[in-house]
Amino acid sequence: MGDLGVSEGGWAGRTVLVTGAAGLLGGWVCRRLAREGARVLGLDIEWSHGVILGDDDAVERIDGDVRDVQAMDEAVAGADTVIHLAAQAIVGPANEDPVTTFEHNILGTWVTLDACRRFPGVTSVVVASSDKAYGDHSGKPYVESMPLLARHPYAASKTCADILAQTYAKSYGTPVAITRCGNTYGGGDTWWSRIVPGTIRSTLRGEPPVIRSDGHFVRDYLYVEDAAEGVLALAQAVAETPDLAGEAFNISAETRLSVLEIVERILDLMGSDLEPEIRNEAVNEIPEQRVSAAKSREVLGWIPARSIDEGLSLAVDWYSAHLGAGA
Repeated sequence: MGDLGVSEGGWAGRTVLVTGAAGLLGGWVCRRLAREGARVLGLDIEWSHGVILGDDDAVERIDGDVRDVQAMDEAVAGADTVIHLAAQAIVGPANEDPVTTFEHNILGTWVTLDACRRFPGVTSVVVASSDKAYGDHSGKPYVESMPLLARHPYAASKTCADILAQTYAKSYGTPVAITRCGNTYGGGDTWWSRIVPGTIRSTLRGEPPVIRSDGHFVRDYLYVEDAAEGVLALAQAVAETPDLAGEAFNISAETRLSVLEIVERILDLMGSDLEPEIRNEAVNEIPEQRVSAAKSREVLGWIPARSIDEGLSLAVDWYSAHLGAGA
């Protein structure tokens, strides 16, 4: 796979700790690992909210908090790979409660990284940052060499997590690399304030989908299973090429659409003539974000497998099956 020669699969016999395993990306990462034969330790503070993993997904569920040093020591001690995805990941709640967001996203990251530092059996670590960490670069495509200019709570918390991962790599030799994903969507996301799940649920209910911004904000949209494959490609690459420690990789389909365009695509796929309700009330959000995934293509050999319409169709199918006509 790619210039590094990273092998396909290769997870059988490995023990992988995934934090935030009940979340959207965490759930799909766990599912992929389990089906490739890994022993998967899934840690989360709120398993009751997880809807992705079923009983047939062989995941050892740990009730734990990434801010708890003892809990993380115990979890990390049994793993050779750690994929740290646990976070408060929603912009709105971050604006309303920045301190809790900082605790989860910053404190939780250094506790996880320090556990990895102290257990030499860990040979690969991935920390999830975000494209939001770049801040506002006036619509220029984000590349990994750009400065991180985050100025709002959620983005700032991810910037801190990002820099902590770089610090542990450079200061302690921790084998950790960083992902900066675009806007991830797909089945299992129940944060209805997000545009994709919110639009699908509203349409299933026969209600106008709600757009919190003016509809013209531009984002890169990435189907969640493609994101999971990118995360795992990086985890494998770090294990095989230690020189990647401390490096960041953008994970993006480079599919750039306005909020109105993504809503219109969903409505078309669902055969709906509903008109969205545009509230224009979003705050602390960047008007235009574009993400270059050239480094991930060139170094990891990772490319997304699904087009935007394929990904949205899979998402619509998931919500239609799980929410039903009554939604």
